Amino acid sequence: MEKLIYPVWKSPSQSLAEFKAALLGPMSDALLASGAKKLRISIDDEAVSPAAQLRQENIEQMMHGVISIWVDSYIYREKQQAILGEYVDSYHGYLVTESEAIVNTQHPAVEGERTEGMNEIVFLRKPERLARHEWIDTWHNSHTQVAIDTQSTFGYRQNVVAMVLTDGAPPFDAIVEENFPAAAMNSPHAFYDAVDENGQPDNAKLNERVNIMVESCARFIDFEQLVVLPTSEYSLKL
Repeated sequence: MEKLIYPVWKSPSQSLAEFKAALLGPMSDALLASGAKKLRISIDDEAVSPAAQLRQENIEQMMHGVISIWVDSYIYREKQQAILGEYVDSYHGYLVTESEAIVNTQHPAVEGERTEGMNEIVFLRKPERLARHEWIDTWHNSHTQVAIDTQSTFGYRQNVVAMVLTDGAPPFDAIVEENFPAAAMNSPHAFYDAVDENGQPDNAKLNERVNIMVESCARFIDFEQLVVLPTSEYSLKL
């Protein structure tokens, strides 16, 4: 089974509510009927509006959502992409390898429902200064534990792009999905789990964790190319 990730864009004339209804309704039904083994849809909807300050839009046009589809083989993806074309204004596709560094056991996804909190999706490009094997080694074998130790994530999926599936797609090399508690949308202390033994905000711990995280990220990320999209996550088929 293979995982396909599709950033999607809505029509300018379409409201976000209309877009969301189409994706979670008829489009999901059609994708599942097409043979999708699993389906997850993440949307920049009203529930994550408190996280607006976390967005980073280093791209010509920011995507409005991300669709993850699991299929037997990517070579038969035409029917799924045809369905996407009916319900979104535009899309791009990536075949990825998924490494689940943190399995969500704290707030497990429920089929057909919104997952607790926020799914922050990060699109990465490999810095030219690093060879591919150096980039992956730094990210996976060194940074992963730093991210786990300094943030409040309860789900963490690292998707390395194996193949770009659509012409003209942004040259992303990886797509990260991180599940955070709702409070992390507008509280840096909650984002970095920077509280004392009484559960109160701890500024010293916050500053320490921010510095550790930024220094670690700088080893394998060019921040001016980073794209960050806070979303609501919906699992249509687990």
